[in-house]
Amino acid sequence: MTRRFFRIPVLLAVTLLLVSPAIAGLVLSDVSFTPDAPLTPGGQQQVAVTYAVIPAGSTTFARGHSLQMQTNLTQAQWTIQVTLNGRNAARQTASGSVAFINGEILSYSTENDVGILVTVDGMVPADASGSLPVLTVDELDNGGNVVPGSILAVSQPVAGPATPAAPSILPTLTLLAAPTLPKGSPGFAPPFAIMGLIGAVIVMQVFFRKQ
Repeated sequence: MTRRFFRIPVLLAVTLLLVSPAIAGLVLSDVSFTPDAPLTPGGQQQVAVTYAVIPAGSTTFARGHSLQMQTNLTQAQWTIQVTLNGRNAARQTASGSVAFINGEILSYSTENDVGILVTVDGMVPADASGSLPVLTVDELDNGGNVVPGSILAVSQPVAGPATPAAPSILPTLTLLAAPTLPKGSPGFAPPFAIMGLIGAVIVMQVFFRKQ
């Protein structure tokens, strides 16, 4: 009885191990942004991310699992291209903040190389600041639960408000008007008075010479 008691759990554990789907892994291999970082609040943004699917069992990906993809870009449009041995295979599109990939289109025998190119076009929220997650991917099991350790996130910094230029301080030049002398006050005579005085001197010189 004792041997039989221990033998049953061991056989059950082996059976569960054989029927449990192996968890594949994603490896991020390339990321590009258009326009380049940092992100501009309220601006249009495109992110293209390439993943390689690394198998951990008899197939490249568990058929009953799926990939959930999320973005913080608004008005997002998704293009998801699956590649098989370097060639385009399944392709799908989606819109909104979340997109899914069914494990069926990722599941091949392990001698194949499977990749995923995810392109997201959207708008950077006008109130975005700090660092914005533009693409987060996690694997969901058969029950729709996130597989531990499967989350991959791509974030980018958001440009802050432009720093206003310091105002230039220039001296202000004030033109002072010449003081106005009251009539009859001593000071410089007006130009026509000086010319009249010179003319009188010349007349007197001519008069005395004739004498």
